[in-house]
Amino acid sequence: MTATIGPPPTAWTLLEAALRARQPILVSYHGHQRLVCPHALGWKAGRAMLLAYQTGGYTTTGALPADPRHRWRCLHVDQIDHLSPADPTSAWETADNYNPTRPFPAIDKTAVAITPDDPSHAS
Repeated sequence: MTATIGPPPTAWTLLEAALRARQPILVSYHGHQRLVCPHALGWKAGRAMLLAYQTGGYTTTGALPADPRHRWRCLHVDQIDHLSPADPTSAWETADNYNPTRPFPAIDKTAVAITPDDPSHAS
């Protein structure tokens, strides 16, 4: 059975703008404030999904992992309670295990993703 992809949630536009500009963003997700760097937006089983690299705030299990390769977060866009631009001095971050051609198992159909070979481009 193929999942139907519906219209993107309201938060999609702001997340895509932050992704394309490589700007960190503050999100409230499952009751936790998180500072994230959006890397990919797409669909998983018909639901809008964000793949983000978390650089601050808290996770459902507490503090961020010490290993930067374990700071990836898959967030259902329709479950983001609030989002706002981060402090302009917040740095864009990523980890060396990011692969835009297959953004982890988070996304079945990618709509837009950061491409590491061109730091100013999102496809």
